[in-house]
Amino acid sequence: MTEIPRVAVVGTGLIGTSVALALRERGTEVLLSDRDPAVLALAVELGAGAVLPDEPVEPVDVAVLAVPPAAVGRTLLEAQKRGLARVYTDVASVKVRPVLDAVELGCDLRGYVPGHPLAGRERSGPAAARADLFLGRPWALCPTEAASAEAVGAVEALVRACGAELHHIDPIEHDQAVALVSHGPHVVAAAVAARLAEAPPAALDLAGQGVRDVTRIAASDPALWLDILTANAAPVAEVLDAVAGDLALAAAMLRATSSAGPDVAEVIMQKVGDLLARGNTGRARIPGKHGGRPSRYAHVQVVISDRPGELARIFEAAGHAGVNIEDVSIEHSPGLPVGVAELSVQPETAETLAAALRDRGWSVPVLP
Repeated sequence: MTEIPRVAVVGTGLIGTSVALALRERGTEVLLSDRDPAVLALAVELGAGAVLPDEPVEPVDVAVLAVPPAAVGRTLLEAQKRGLARVYTDVASVKVRPVLDAVELGCDLRGYVPGHPLAGRERSGPAAARADLFLGRPWALCPTEAASAEAVGAVEALVRACGAELHHIDPIEHDQAVALVSHGPHVVAAAVAARLAEAPPAALDLAGQGVRDVTRIAASDPALWLDILTANAAPVAEVLDAVAGDLALAAAMLRATSSAGPDVAEVIMQKVGDLLARGNTGRARIPGKHGGRPSRYAHVQVVISDRPGELARIFEAAGHAGVNIEDVSIEHSPGLPVGVAELSVQPETAETLAAALRDRGWSVPVLP
């Protein structure tokens, strides 16, 4: 199947509404449903689709169940009893529990293809939804042996229509993987951010980009994440145990260093250095642009004023210089109307970009 003419989305939060918006851009008819009338009304107002009627309708091609992991099974059963769709998928970030629930409840597994788009934002709800949320992002599909080829093909077509990169993976392997790359890191980020809850103002005034990067995802909805962590508890606990072991060892080494002589302290600190080096290795293994091999970029820093159009001017200068900006981050200067933009580019183009920006009056430090 290459076209999905009609889709129903059950649950109009961030992910459900983003799926709807992405499909609407391709001309798909989308019917929306949500337990919260206000949330549903906002999604409709945003152009995500029309309200799914209460009375029976002709089955849609695919129904997307955008509900929490614990609710997938019963939502699937209710939708199948209603005859809502020919094919069903979900977008929950845990896969084993929904599959087990579906089996226990007696759902028809031939038309059910569990899925999980690995995309999101710190914000939640339909107001945060974006039609381009899934562009180039991984979207895991975990079909069971009972799933028909037609059902799998239909959901694959839906994933491609949303612009995502398709990945087939076993449900158990999926849950272990997301515990390592998503769920565990979220708890770690929350633990770091929790240290800031009662931090003195003087410390927060010194907060730089590092702590912002580490704690960014800690701004997500706690209730949503509690549901996710509950559904994937054992794999996440294993990840946290491993991280806690590394941190406990590092803390013990640092504590011992404070009372040791220089020679002994050097030996002790090597263990901390080993952890930092392993961190470098692990970070370097994260796939790079378009899911390819990790790339090593050069970083051009430029001082920018906090006023409209500054970033646009920088990108315009880069375009005239023939330089592609691979990534950008901005570190704001506390209490000052300026910041520093760090532009990631291919190493061979860094000096070209720096020279172009200086020629246009930007303050750019000399590259190392």
